[in-house]
Amino acid sequence: MTFNGILQIALFAAIILVLTRPLGGFMTRVFSGENTLFGRVFGPVERALYRVCGVDETAEQHWLTYAVAMMLFNLVGALVLYALMRLQALLPFNPQGQAAVAPDLSFNTAISFVTNTNWQSYGGETTMGYLVQMAGLTVQNFMSAATGIVLALALVRGFSRRGARTIGNFWVDLTRATLYVLLPACVVLTLFYVWQGVPQNLLAYTEATTLEGAKQIIAQGPVASQLAVKMLGTNGGGFFNANSAHPFENPNALVNLVQMLTIFAIGAGLTNVFGRMVGNERQGWAILAAMGAMFIVGVGVCYWAESQANPLYAGLPVDQTVSALSPGGNMEGKEVRFGIANTALFATITTDASCGAVNGWHDSFMPLGGMVPLVNMLLGEVIVGGVGAGLYGILLMAIIAMFVAGLMVGRTPEYIGKKLEAKEVKMTVLAILAMPLVILVFSAISSAIPAGVAGIANNGPHGFSEIFYAFSSGAANNGSAFGGLSANTLWYNVSLGVTMFVGRFFIIIPALAIAGALAAKKSVPASAGTFPTTGPLFVSLLVGVILIVGGLTYFPAVALGPVVEHLQMMAGTTY
Repeated sequence: MTFNGILQIALFAAIILVLTRPLGGFMTRVFSGENTLFGRVFGPVERALYRVCGVDETAEQHWLTYAVAMMLFNLVGALVLYALMRLQALLPFNPQGQAAVAPDLSFNTAISFVTNTNWQSYGGETTMGYLVQMAGLTVQNFMSAATGIVLALALVRGFSRRGARTIGNFWVDLTRATLYVLLPACVVLTLFYVWQGVPQNLLAYTEATTLEGAKQIIAQGPVASQLAVKMLGTNGGGFFNANSAHPFENPNALVNLVQMLTIFAIGAGLTNVFGRMVGNERQGWAILAAMGAMFIVGVGVCYWAESQANPLYAGLPVDQTVSALSPGGNMEGKEVRFGIANTALFATITTDASCGAVNGWHDSFMPLGGMVPLVNMLLGEVIVGGVGAGLYGILLMAIIAMFVAGLMVGRTPEYIGKKLEAKEVKMTVLAILAMPLVILVFSAISSAIPAGVAGIANNGPHGFSEIFYAFSSGAANNGSAFGGLSANTLWYNVSLGVTMFVGRFFIIIPALAIAGALAAKKSVPASAGTFPTTGPLFVSLLVGVILIVGGLTYFPAVALGPVVEHLQMMAGTTY
């Protein structure tokens, strides 16, 4: 670990803190229907969309109606994307003549992008034509991100409203999230990326002759526009197979910093939206403090672990060591342009925020370094989390934390002036159990059947980590790959597709049910027995509950993977 590396991590955290309140204020005004900077530009477009679609912007929906609208919208999106991939060979804007995508891979990819997971069992530049990249993948990047944002808003309205039967209008919320939040920012980011050297064109791939006389195909296309929304919407699906390690997607250190900032920006800003909408900004800061504490610990462990050289090479002569195992730390699988600190920071951010974009190879991390991205996802990605998903995920954990606090003092738990009764707690437990159900079951099956173990590149605990990481990534709607797993098979395409679906919608539906139940309740005045939820005690309790729930659920599986691998590495065995 170096002073320069620590300084860069501190600078990133400071910028996020500075951005949180203004972004929160802006988004609060947008979703409250107030005038904003973009009102004159997008206001007429918004009203025109409502007229064309027959939406009454003044009419709100019951939570069940809201949920049905959300599910139908995502179903149509998945079917359209599936059709685009299956018909790709017949569609225009396909200069490389990419063939139709196989049925199982199309199914996996459609579920992946609709659930904001963006798991990629394919190489983007060798599989998808430009029309699929633009009209299919990029569009779903917008729609899935907007869906996550509005679902968080629906849950926040549940806490902020008193005696209400509605939680908003899905169509209005979705339109405003896209028009006022995602689209303007992505236009600016796209122009910035083009300025920095990211391609944005519809040209055929370029054939170049190397100095040795060999032929090389240089892929290009509409990269910058997809890159902008993949980061801002915490989607993570790369135009290129190498994702943000590819120089066309991440050409320099400035772009690398901007990408990391945009991954966290909206998620952090939504915590401030929560505070503003419930009438106490300190509530939002408490949530962000819990997220921030876990983020700092995670990036610290990851950076420390990757700063260590592999002990098995410590006794080798200098001429027998390789640059990947230098005394400066573990550079294997990392971009030399960014180094260890920025790779560890990027890996932590992308798995904290369910983004899934990578600028390094997690499979090549040291065992404990690779454990950090895995644990981030297993905790439900509530450390900032995906846009919207992180906020409603940590609010579910806050309900559990307040339930525990209520048990300890022997009174009905309350949070933000709402009594938390049997229905809310049951729905919360149902949502929390969805992830471990698919992660542990599918990981166990894949570790035992030929179709599962045939895909791993390593034996022993490292091979198990490859499988375990894949299902953790799918259920957490992250999409990053540990690496080393050949996942483009019938078994993994189908099982990961099911995992992504459960990890998204089996959490969203209970969260909406909770929103409806809370909105109908009246506010309970604070009393001497009310647990304070804006101070260090609440932050500590919330962090403790998140770690205990995650630890009790996943510790045996984590022990079988990175923990055992680390211990065996120290004893002289690698995989």
